[in-house]
Amino acid sequence: MEIRHLRAFVVLAEERHFGRAAARLHVAQPALSQQLRRLEDELGVTLLDRSTRRVDLTEAGRLLRDRALRLIADVDRTTGDLAALATGLAGTVRLGFVGTATYDVLPPVARRVRAELPDVRLELHGELLGPALLDALVAGELDLAVLRPGSSTPDGVVVRELRREPLVAVLPAHHPLADAPAVSVADLASEPLVTHPSGHRSSMQPRVLEVYRQAGLEPELVEVGETGTLVVFVAAGLGVGLVPASVRALRLDGVAYVPLAGEPELVPLALAHRSSPGVAVARVAALVAEVAGGHPAG
Repeated sequence: MEIRHLRAFVVLAEERHFGRAAARLHVAQPALSQQLRRLEDELGVTLLDRSTRRVDLTEAGRLLRDRALRLIADVDRTTGDLAALATGLAGTVRLGFVGTATYDVLPPVARRVRAELPDVRLELHGELLGPALLDALVAGELDLAVLRPGSSTPDGVVVRELRREPLVAVLPAHHPLADAPAVSVADLASEPLVTHPSGHRSSMQPRVLEVYRQAGLEPELVEVGETGTLVVFVAAGLGVGLVPASVRALRLDGVAYVPLAGEPELVPLALAHRSSPGVAVARVAALVAEVAGGHPAG
């Protein structure tokens, strides 16, 4: 049973007249009659009552008309959905964020996707660590990741730098230097350092410790798993922290963000994906790059 034959039958069922139906379909009337005969022969039923000058539907014809309308609608909807997928206007994109970029990049990206790609379903995963994001990309659990790049990139993953931003100090609001125009790391030497996890679990801790080591300091560490927790620990008076400037978008009572004196370390932010992204993934990636790269933090 061909869809074109069903479409012709539906038009004939609406017009109840071979001449008018043929005109709507832009075919000759004999050709339309042949199509309907072929459809009846294939189904083994009589669809039309031709005993009068007016075309009437048999009971089988009425049943087929109702089913054909639904079937044609499903086919047309599926065709449209497939076309949207092919052009990247529809589909599902799984996007992960490192904690230090969750607060200023994730919200505007989500808004832009809803406004400009309304048929793309965006799965957002925030407050993750860079190495975990790369592992999820390799495993096929994520399509895109906004992260702080480390020293190595897995095979099959492409990493594109979006921007660089300075580190800033995050201090308890009651800290003597909370209102200072700038602080040096040496000013914080006696304070515990609240930081992301050590080793391969985070790309931020090595950068922060290098800043301390350049100042000749080895701080006491308080390790936490998420950037939000880091800021909360500082608010609780458990230490101080160094975070990328974009974390200032996390406005929390009890903390102050203070620039570092001199020329602070610039921390890169990057977008990662597998080497052959789909069309929808590429479209979302372009929006992420525009949002994150167009407004450098700090």
